[in-house]
Amino acid sequence: MNNSRALVEIHKLRKTYWMEDQPIEVLQGVDLEICSGDRISIIGPSGSGKSTFLHLLGTLDVPSSGQVLFNGNDVFAQSPGALAAFRNRSIGFVFQFHHLLPEFTALENVAMPVLIQRRSASESHERAVTVLELMGLHHRLHHRPGELSGGEQQRVAIARALVLEPKLLLADEPTGNLDESTAAGIHELLDETHERTGLTIVLVTHNSVLARRMPRRLQMLGGVLRPVT
Repeated sequence: MNNSRALVEIHKLRKTYWMEDQPIEVLQGVDLEICSGDRISIIGPSGSGKSTFLHLLGTLDVPSSGQVLFNGNDVFAQSPGALAAFRNRSIGFVFQFHHLLPEFTALENVAMPVLIQRRSASESHERAVTVLELMGLHHRLHHRPGELSGGEQQRVAIARALVLEPKLLLADEPTGNLDESTAAGIHELLDETHERTGLTIVLVTHNSVLARRMPRRLQMLGGVLRPVT
């Protein structure tokens, strides 16, 4: 962990689901500090709460109790509209399945978050082109997802996550649906992005090779995070 000011502070985060009136405690008091520029991997067995934690960190779900502070501000104290705007502006997401819109080109998919912020079509286009070129996709701008390889689709998804220059990138099994060679290319791409921008990255993975590339390695066990020893 570097010496920068904490970007995210997580205090006693809990998440309980209910099934047939029975509580299922997935997270049982997670504490974590994430500094700007950190790269963190989270491993753990299936069902341990890794993805649940990532969804709470990304404000896609609401905790049962506890706090997530972003630059000192409690994100869940905001109204739903303000929370959605914060998420769009400050957090980028990459999932195992790219979730690209099949009827739109790579360029249109990546430009979408910029347009949602009600920025001009010209700025949206310019930003999308720039980040797609950084992903090595200058020759695929006008191809639809069905015309791209799996690795290219995931690169488009990463470009979409980065187009608004978020402070935090959250990745949930970003190479889980790719072959070993293609996954290695995504690993390199994440490394290059961090080196170029200083982006803070938190990823959940079963891929031990990818996990070891992250300077901070954590494990989810018993609903809490522990350092990997």
